[in-house]
Amino acid sequence: MQDILNNLPDKASKERKANKKFFAKLRKKSPKNLDLIMQDLHEETFNEINCLECANCCKTTGPLFTGKDVDRIAKFLKMKPKDFENKYLQVDEENDLVLKSLPCSFLAEDNKCLIYEVRPKACAEFPHTDRKKFHQISHLTLKNVAICPAAFEIVEKMKASVKV
Repeated sequence: MQDILNNLPDKASKERKANKKFFAKLRKKSPKNLDLIMQDLHEETFNEINCLECANCCKTTGPLFTGKDVDRIAKFLKMKPKDFENKYLQVDEENDLVLKSLPCSFLAEDNKCLIYEVRPKACAEFPHTDRKKFHQISHLTLKNVAICPAAFEIVEKMKASVKV
């Protein structure tokens, strides 16, 4: 897995131009059944790739925390929401609540999430490849293919199977 992660940024960079072109066409003429196709590709790929072998998203990219996320996680940790924010979060340049440091403080050595049951919505939905109206988040997907081997594979499978 480490070899895959080491090579992923280069592979994503080499495909970036083709991916941007593909997603531009997809935004103009999206197949009616794109969401179903994406859900199938997402499920197929995550049957092949085990996130616990990777956890690159948790090591390199912090999620956005909503107010609901903060309240839910703080309650789980038996903390006050403000104390949770002060200990683990900061406001970024876009005024979003994000982790103070990476890798994520809740990532265990075995790549399991210590707050999995109450993890932020952004973590639960990552890499967002099975979302409805997928064509609207191509900018996010272009970023995620450089972070997540599953997202990279899903996009490659998508380019091969979706004609635009």
